[in-house]
This record gives sequence, structure tokens and C-alpha cells, in this order.
Amino acid sequence: MTVTPAFLTALDLFDAQPTAARLRDYGYELLRLTSGDPVADVGCGTGLAVAELATLGATAIGVDLNPAMIDVARHRHPGGDYRVGSALDLPFADCELAGYRADKVLHDLADPQAALAEARRVLGAGARIVVTDVDWDAIAIAGDDPARTRAVVHARTDALPAGFAARQTPALLRTLGFTDINTTAETAVITSPDVGEVLLRRIAGDDVDWLADQQTRAARGDLLLFVPIVVTAATR
Repeated sequence: MTVTPAFLTALDLFDAQPTAARLRDYGYELLRLTSGDPVADVGCGTGLAVAELATLGATAIGVDLNPAMIDVARHRHPGGDYRVGSALDLPFADCELAGYRADKVLHDLADPQAALAEARRVLGAGARIVVTDVDWDAIAIAGDDPARTRAVVHARTDALPAGFAARQTPALLRTLGFTDINTTAETAVITSPDVGEVLLRRIAGDDVDWLADQQTRAARGDLLLFVPIVVTAATR
């Protein structure tokens, strides 16, 4: 699977958003790691979180299904531990980890519960899990035709393998036997055309006319997106 420059730009732009950066830091706190604790970043992407966790003293391991993305992570953050692997079949022994995080991952999985069950397998007793994802169906976008915009957002949610994963995570964790479950959310307010363009293209799907209308709004300075980001933490 290739990784395009446009995709990397999209990841970088979103990760640089103040809300996204703040919630990453909050997620690290929720992991409650001590120095040297092994923690996996599942769906590690460019390796940003692995590098940040390492600076906090954790033994961070990045896992991604895409070998090309692992290559990007190794190039950007040399010396890090990056492994090709699936969220459904992690390259760890039972109870090996003290922490697990997954950011913008579950909505792309057909079976989020299976991924969380695999997380439980690799976590030791008392270990922490932190799952961050976008609540796609709650994204709000300013538009000249609100009903059509709502329909586009709902259609995008329904087209994802697990568009409601952010809302379902707390209940899934409880079903799997996790405890101390806590959920919080913040909304990223996006007005920048470069960030907005990336999200709008993914949300628009095949509706090129709606996308063109949004691009026109952006050109005149009227772009406005509200993107809810949900963070759920629990104890194994």
C-alpha cells in the first residue's frame, strides 16, 4: 500500500491542530505510564505519538498495517521501534504491555470489538488503554444548504466500516471487562482552507457539487467545520 504525499500532508495538518495536539497530550496522561513502561501506538502512522511518548520516558512501539507507513515513521523518527502488524493480530505476547493507544483507527475497522479484545489480550493487569477517534456523524459544517450538508455527513459516516466507533467504544470496553472507563470530547474548529480541504474531500465522497460549493465558501473565507474528537480511557 503506497502512501501519497497528499495523505501525509492530511495527517500532518490534522495532527497540528491545537485540539488534536492537546488531546494527544491528555491521552498520554491517561495512560499513567512510568519510566520504561512498554506502550503500543496502534495505527502509528508517521510515528509522531511514538516519538512523543519516548520523550516522556516510555518504551513506545509503533504498529501499523501498512509497511509504507512504517517506512515513513522510521525515516521521520530514526531509532524508534516500529512494527508491521494488524490491530486484530498485534505482535505482542499476552499481558506484555502497560499501555495501548489508538488514534483515528477504529472507524476504519470492520470489527472494532475484535480490535479492543486484542488490546485486552496484550495488556497486563492494571494496564491502561486510550482510544481517540472522530465522531463522524456529529461533524457540523456551515453551508448554504444545511439539509444537504447533513445528508452528506451522514452518508460519509454510513460509508465508513465503523462510523460510530467513537460512540461505541465505552460500551465495547465495558463488555470486554475493562474498568474505570472515562470518556471526554472536544471539538476542533476548522476554518483553515488547507486543513478543511483534506476533510471536505473525505466527507464529500462522490458529491462533487457539494464539495465545489464548500471550496467556494473557503475561497471567500467562510469555511467552518466543527469536528468532535472523542477520547475514551479504561483500565485492563
